[in-house]
Amino acid sequence: MSNAFFKVPIAKNEPVLSYAPGSPEKASLKAMLKTLKSQAIDVPMTIGGKKLMGEGRNAMHPPHELKHTLGYHGKADASMVKDAIKAALEAKKGWENMPWQDRAAIFLKAADLLAGPYRAKMNAATMLAQSKNAFQAEIDCVAELCDFWRFNVQFMIDIYSQQPESPAFTWNRMEYRALEGFIFALTPFNFTSIAGNLPGAPALMGNTVVWKPADSQIYSAAVIMEIFEEAGLPPGVINLVFVDGKTAGEVIFSHPDFAGLHFTGSTGVFQTLWKTIGNNIATYKSYPRIVGETGGKDFVVAHSSANAKQVAVALSRGAFEFQGQKCSAASRAYVPSNLWPDVKQYLLEDLASMKMGNPEDFTNFINAVIDEKAFDKISSYIAEAKKDNTVEIIAGGNYSKAEGYFIEPTVIVAQDPKYVTMCEEIFGPVLTIYVYEPEQYEKTLELVDSSSPYALTGAILSNDRYATQLAFEKLRHAA
Repeated sequence: MSNAFFKVPIAKNEPVLSYAPGSPEKASLKAMLKTLKSQAIDVPMTIGGKKLMGEGRNAMHPPHELKHTLGYHGKADASMVKDAIKAALEAKKGWENMPWQDRAAIFLKAADLLAGPYRAKMNAATMLAQSKNAFQAEIDCVAELCDFWRFNVQFMIDIYSQQPESPAFTWNRMEYRALEGFIFALTPFNFTSIAGNLPGAPALMGNTVVWKPADSQIYSAAVIMEIFEEAGLPPGVINLVFVDGKTAGEVIFSHPDFAGLHFTGSTGVFQTLWKTIGNNIATYKSYPRIVGETGGKDFVVAHSSANAKQVAVALSRGAFEFQGQKCSAASRAYVPSNLWPDVKQYLLEDLASMKMGNPEDFTNFINAVIDEKAFDKISSYIAEAKKDNTVEIIAGGNYSKAEGYFIEPTVIVAQDPKYVTMCEEIFGPVLTIYVYEPEQYEKTLELVDSSSPYALTGAILSNDRYATQLAFEKLRHAA
């Protein structure tokens, strides 16, 4: 039994490497891309520490190179999901009773492994599986995931140190225990870091987890599991299963030991999950914690005092990095008429400099969207816009899935601020702009707030502090 008060290393943000020509990290990443592409691997599930392929052989293809096969994965049936839950519950006692510093050590080691020997492999897997360029991969699957694991340890200490006051003749103490049961982590395709954090954060706090990644992220999820295991995570603490949502939901949300959901994904899916959990509430031994982050119709509002170049860069980078497949991506913008000519010019110049193609060519900034379902949905909005005489496509508008799921960064200018692409989430490289008269600024802010039921993020660009303050007040609940 330890009798020391341990101080964890102070968390610092993981540096983002440059991958500049001639840099050692670029050479290492190029070599790893070549290695991973030279082999088609089987990616197993991990249940109670055992490696299982499950049913079938589902091929994994880079979204930008459909003819290439990265490998194969199986699928879990209902019985395997039950086995994953059983493994999590069996591992729970030993894991939640493990001293916090030993749990912390595993995640700190995982971060060091990721930042060091696994850096190239994690980046390459994310580039190939999710069609991210090297910079987008580096800031996500390495830097941000390292930050999650390191800062979570520091945040854990902050939580544990919060203790109640004690009056005379009394010693009040608070113990923070894991939830009663298992956690279900449901992770998205677009950020490998989120895929590592959603099962990792509750596990750090003593919970055991059933983790279902998005099918299109399985290839890089396997690398995360590899890092967890090398870092010393005991069997059964995090159980990785590949399963369709219906099968997972039927087993997990009807299980009495279901204790919590950690989710990132679409608003519609999250609403369905919340409703299902509510309908089954009498089934559970405790009240499940529900934690979710979803997307939305994210906005940018420029005031007449804003800098046109800054507005253009905010739009080109905010809307089109990783093909707009970020929950925080700019999707609709409101630009005043006095700035619009310059903003348009700078925006078109920015877009002309962005090459599109395979991420293995490091000069390509724009890559493919994630899969055929996404391609068909996004391209259908563009096709409808082409037929509508109330909108103008001023950039992009072309798409093809002959070799991969490529859609050009597309900018639509709408006469109607309630045009469909100003209101509905697309989750792809489509930005819609409404040009308003400067004297209509306050009414435009009201329009922003009423055009869409939900937005995750919003941005205000202004050099007038009163205008900025007004936007904060009007848009306080808009994102």
